[in-house]
Amino acid sequence: MEQNVFFLPHEGLKLAELAEFLGAELVNSDHAGVVVRSVAPISRARAGDVCYILSRRSRDELATCEASAVICDKALADLVPQRIPVILSSNPHAAFAMAGGLFYPAALRPVAFSGESEIAPSAVIDPSAKLEKGVIVEPMAVIGAHAEIGVGTRIGAHSIIGPNVKIGRDCSIAAGASILCALLGNGVIIHNGARIGQDGFGYAPGPRGMIKIVQIGRVIIQDNVEIGANTTIDRGAMDDTVIGEGTKIDNQVQIGHNVQIGRHCAIVAQVGIAGSAKIGNGVQIGGQVGIKGHVTIGDGVQIAAQSGIMTDLAAGGQYGGTPARPLNDYLRDVAQMMSKTRVRGKKPGGEQND
Repeated sequence: MEQNVFFLPHEGLKLAELAEFLGAELVNSDHAGVVVRSVAPISRARAGDVCYILSRRSRDELATCEASAVICDKALADLVPQRIPVILSSNPHAAFAMAGGLFYPAALRPVAFSGESEIAPSAVIDPSAKLEKGVIVEPMAVIGAHAEIGVGTRIGAHSIIGPNVKIGRDCSIAAGASILCALLGNGVIIHNGARIGQDGFGYAPGPRGMIKIVQIGRVIIQDNVEIGANTTIDRGAMDDTVIGEGTKIDNQVQIGHNVQIGRHCAIVAQVGIAGSAKIGNGVQIGGQVGIKGHVTIGDGVQIAAQSGIMTDLAAGGQYGGTPARPLNDYLRDVAQMMSKTRVRGKKPGGEQND
């Protein structure tokens, strides 16, 4: 990390300026002029770095920490050695994220592969497409007929924007992504290799095999959604697939046709959501969760990793296991199963218990 040429340190910011930007409090004004340039974990933070703590488990690492500042809440401030300036925040995790974005704004969006400031000569753009002033199109990108793209949006190299697709302002479409049959709002980020708007998986059994059902819906992606690399979102069959405002989707997620996802959800890698499932606002879904089609998941639900959702889930609950059940029940079942396994396990000499 000492030789990181991909994201260079910031030119420098005084702690007083950083605290003001974060809406936080610098405990000792004597440290107002200390300059910071980067973020780092406590374990290897050095002079010029800012780090943060969330619990008292960080006590040992703080003892050897060389950071120029630590962000924490008031209850943990006494853990920080007096030699290290303290920035108090009611939400240290969010404050640290804001600091990282301030120091490394280029890391918040997909990296551009060329120095294009306008439209690359090798891009293929249909004459009927409408691009607002300031749109950047990188080499070998293809933009179809009657597509519309808003100011401040960057279309990455080798990406494909299909006919009639509409993309809002200040979006980032990374290299190799394909967007078909879709309408995107403002501030949307699509990472490398994502596939948006391909036909959904729909077939009807017939006397001579499976008969393909036409998929004539759209994908609607609202403002400030972020979609990870190699994630796939199928267009609707006859209705729309909808991704709500502010939702963040990790890499390698599969979202089936007609799925409706609410606002400000978080969906972790390798989740699979079958067609016509409905997911409320503020839902958090752990990695490798499988969700059955046509189920409804209420607002604020949290789902543990590798769970299988077979029925509707009530709003505000925590669930885990396959089939999913209230998280406390699931954890109790796991504990009981482990206890029985130990009882029936092998004796110290390798012989099997009866």
